[in-house]
Amino acid sequence: MDIKSDSEIVAEIYRNAQLALTSISDIMPEVADGGIREEIMREHEEYERICSEAAQLALKYDLDLKEPNPIKKAMMWSAIKMGTAADNSEQNIAQMMIRGTVNGITSLKTSLTDGEKKMDPEVKKLLTELIRVEESFEKKLKTFL
Repeated sequence: MDIKSDSEIVAEIYRNAQLALTSISDIMPEVADGGIREEIMREHEEYERICSEAAQLALKYDLDLKEPNPIKKAMMWSAIKMGTAADNSEQNIAQMMIRGTVNGITSLKTSLTDGEKKMDPEVKKLLTELIRVEESFEKKLKTFL
């Protein structure tokens, strides 16, 4: 088990939130007005807040945050466009968003479990906040299934 450094975890938090923001931007043109659109916009605001906090923490570690891999972003865009081409119902949109959210939660919880004892309290606070936020998103998105 490789324990990630605090700066690696800050970079992971930022990358996770950036990928979520990218996914939301890609999926919004496919989402009709309604409850799920409002939920996704609320999620967007939370991910922006997390990105901002991660960027502030990155300054503490003199960390140059990188944007997510362009190939990964292109693959996500393709998957979203293909996934919504035939079905842009609230239920299908919710399923797609849940899959991405669960992937994020899994990765973040692994980092928390592996490094919890040695993690800087500020990093741990932001990591646990992002996990909590994503778990609440998953719960809310399930109401659209």
